[in-house]
Amino acid sequence: MIERIHLAHLPTPIDALPRLSRSLGGPQLFIKRDDLTGLGLGGNKTRKLEYLAADALAKGSKTLITTGAVQSNHCRQVAATATKLGLGCQLILAGGEPAEVQGNLLLDKLFGAQIFYTSKSNRDKHLQERFEQAKQDGMKPYLIPYGGSNSIGALGYLNAMQELSEQGLEPDWIVFASSSGGTQAGLILGAHLTGFMGQILGISIEYNSDHFSAQIADLVNQTAMEMEYDWSVTPDEVLINDSYCQAGYGVLTPAEIEAVNLFASTEGILLDPVYTGRAAAGLLDLIRKGFFKPEEKLLFWHTGGTPALFAEPYSQGLVK
Repeated sequence: MIERIHLAHLPTPIDALPRLSRSLGGPQLFIKRDDLTGLGLGGNKTRKLEYLAADALAKGSKTLITTGAVQSNHCRQVAATATKLGLGCQLILAGGEPAEVQGNLLLDKLFGAQIFYTSKSNRDKHLQERFEQAKQDGMKPYLIPYGGSNSIGALGYLNAMQELSEQGLEPDWIVFASSSGGTQAGLILGAHLTGFMGQILGISIEYNSDHFSAQIADLVNQTAMEMEYDWSVTPDEVLINDSYCQAGYGVLTPAEIEAVNLFASTEGILLDPVYTGRAAAGLLDLIRKGFFKPEEKLLFWHTGGTPALFAEPYSQGLVK
């Protein structure tokens, strides 16, 4: 049985989005505010870290090591977790060292993380090398995979579905940003365990749906097996829409710009340009195309990432 430590401010609220719903003339929209989980300015990874960090402590680890992009929300929350628990932290960031320290990277440094830069193609190799070096140096490292997405991290969103089931809203659809797969895997398994009758739709941030659906299904099944649940899914049962990631990871398009501005101007809610901005852009497009029925209830699960807004230069056009 995997233990859990409490890091997040839970339950996160669910808010109605009446002005956005009216502006779109479509289904009734709600939002689940996992940008308000609290630790290190919040986000979905804190739910995963409640289990991952508990596992690290149970194994006597003294240093958390993980990887992500330079503006990684995951890395920022790992760094905050390490500080809160009195652990060391090493971050392997894919990308060149920026001229200015801002956004999530600024917070990584405030939390005292050691930072190493590498290329995206060498990210996993460099991560393993740093882990081995930390072992040799007696740092008792604990390796957290990209996005915290393994069978331990996925428990965070299994628990989140149990939380949702107690909040009184029964949406027809849950829509969210899906990137490393752990959030969606946890939601799918949690939906089965709670008897959720709606659909769970991930908007892919960077991966082709065929490969990504199989990856998520494998993670669902591995998590279920390790928890001794006799249940499994096939890739065909994992709903992924990859229509909105063709520009590439972190590439801001007019669709993301519109989504960030529309959520801000109608509901006073901030999205980040990479994850929630892209997922919201997909949501808006699907509503306009009539993908959802007008009478349906849609829950947009806000996975956080707001600090990344403060790393976007004015020239990117988020505001005019």
